[in-house]
This record gives sequence, C-alpha cells and structure tokens, in this order.
Amino acid sequence: MSFSFDIVSTAGAARAGVFSTPHGPVETPAFMPVGTLATVKALDPEDLVRMGASMILSNAYHLHLRPGDDVVREMGGLHSFMQWDGPILTDSGGFQVFSLEGLRTIQEEGVEFQSHIDGSRRFFTPESVMQIERNLGADVIMQFDHVIPGQSDEATARDASERSIRWLARCLAEVERLDPKNHQALFPIVQGGIHAHLRREAAEAARSMHDWPGFGIGGLSVGENKDAMYEMLEVVDDALPKTHPRYLMGVGFPDDLIEGIRRGVDLFDCVAPTRMGRNGAVFTRDGRLNIKRTEFRTDPNPLDPDCDCAACTRFSRAYLRHLFVSDEILGLRLLSLHNVHFLLSLARSARQSIQDGDLEQWSRDWLARYHTTSTLIA
Repeated sequence: MSFSFDIVSTAGAARAGVFSTPHGPVETPAFMPVGTLATVKALDPEDLVRMGASMILSNAYHLHLRPGDDVVREMGGLHSFMQWDGPILTDSGGFQVFSLEGLRTIQEEGVEFQSHIDGSRRFFTPESVMQIERNLGADVIMQFDHVIPGQSDEATARDASERSIRWLARCLAEVERLDPKNHQALFPIVQGGIHAHLRREAAEAARSMHDWPGFGIGGLSVGENKDAMYEMLEVVDDALPKTHPRYLMGVGFPDDLIEGIRRGVDLFDCVAPTRMGRNGAVFTRDGRLNIKRTEFRTDPNPLDPDCDCAACTRFSRAYLRHLFVSDEILGLRLLSLHNVHFLLSLARSARQSIQDGDLEQWSRDWLARYHTTSTLIA
C-alpha cells in the first residue's frame, strides 16, 4: 500500500507521527483546513502552503451537487482541479445528508434526500458514495455512515452505529471493486454516540472486518457536552489499535484540538476558523477576540502578538477592524487566514511538545492562558 503511519514519539496517549500518502507525508498531530467545495474559503492553495498546511479536506456531498463529481473527474480529479499538490481527504457526506431533517428518508439500502440547492431528489448508497469519492480522487476517503445528534439515546445510537457497520462492509466491497490496487485509503468511522459500550462495539466490529489504514471518530461535537466528547475519545483510544492514525471528524476549536491530542487523536478538521473569520471572530492565545468591538478602533497591536501569520505581522487590529466593519473583502480573507494559521501552528506546537517530552505541562499552561485571560469573547 501507498499508505503508512510511523510513530516518532509518544506522551501518554498522545503521539507524534508521520502519515505517509501518495501525495506526500503528513506530520501528526495535524489540523486539516476544510475546503468543502474544493476551496478553503477566501484562501489560495499557496496561502495554505506558506502556512504549513500538509493535508486538506473536501466534501463529497457538496461536490457531487456542485459542480458534479463527474466534472471533477473529467478535470483530472481534485488535486488538479483545485491546484493542490498535497494529500486530500474527502468526507462522505454522511453528516450533510443526515442534517437535512425533513428532506431525507433513511432506508437500509441508503438515504433519499432533496438537494439543498435546487430541491432535486437524490439517493446515496454506500456504493454510490464510494463511486463519488473515487471520481473525486482524494487520497483518504471516508465511509458513508449514519450520523445522529450527540445526545441521542442508546437505542437510537445503537441503530445508527450498527447500520454504519453494515454500510462499512458495503463500502469496503465497492472500494475493492473500484480500486483493487489501493490508490485510495478508506477509513471506517467509529460511531456510538455518548455510549461507551457502543463505541467499543463499533471499534471492535470495524477492526475485525479489515486491516484499515486509519480510523475516523464520528458523531462528536454534534450537541453533546465537552466532557462527554472527551470521555468518548478516551474510550476509543483504548478500543482502537495504537499503530494506526485516528481522525476526529469536524472538531477543531483550539481547546478541543489540545484535549483531543492528549487523548490520542492525530488528525482534525473544522470549518470554524474560516466561518468565524467571516464573522469577525479571531482565535488568540488569550481566547477569542471579536474584531468588531469599538475598543479596537485605534488599537495598534496585532491580533495576536505571538502569531507570525501574514495578518499579524503586517496589520494592526485597528486596520483589520476598519476592513471588517467597512465590508471590505480583504478583512474576511485576513481573519480567515489568521484563524487557519493559528490552528496549524497550534498542532505543530503540540507535536513539538510531544517530542520534547513536556506535553502535559505545555498543554496545562496553554489552556490556562486561553481560558482565563479571555475577556473579549466573540
């Protein structure tokens, strides 16, 4: 296979590793910027390279609807289409489909749903989603799974988790038919809600099915409280092999990233940095800052004095506030750039602290400052 995972150093459950893919290595822990529609909003691929991004994420559901996965395939696949030379992961669209409450019908065969764009009827099956992800051509592809709200009861969580396992077997069979030479790495997704025994059962079922190149952890940060999420990460850490990369899906706020790394997570993604940036919210080491606040009108300081991104090294808070309140596109771009850079840098710092042997002290100090000095919550 063209995929491998080598662990360089450990600190408790945390690992510093290298995930090797056909489009290059990914030093972990790593944050993956989200390019849902084959673009990380407001950012050029060269911006991402300069910030040190190694792997990005796109979404099968959205690209199937626009421009069409057949169009992406005709244009040479995602890497060529969006001019990104590094590794790409595609989410199967399970979360998007199941979030269409009232617009979708779940069957054992698959899910019928209405496009949020034009209302057209579509039908996703594990097999059709694998074909979509094959057309897109990402390095890592995710299984089609059944996603439920975070606080779902045990019966609902069991139903969704067991269906996800059945669909996983169908995804695997279809990938082996479409891609017998393993050009793409299929990750299963461990579901189970906030029920520890269901998480363990799902992990065991997935492990017994195949020697996967890595594992996804899904159904978290979807309504449950943070303590429940962290508890499930500890459960999954014990249930999954230590030798394979773990990807925590859709989670990437700074404190969650650190807590996830401490619990054995290697890969993260989240739309928060660009979404928040477009709304004036900024990550700093002293918590979240709302650039729209009046006190920044004449503030000569950078967003974060410890940050070396292009926004912080060149522009003041006063200028960035001016851009934002004036509806200048540059303001949205620079805030998005800073937030993505912030999470990429945070993951690199965590990796270095694992290698230096001081992760626990580093994470305690970082989180204490982040939580206690913030007075300007966005």
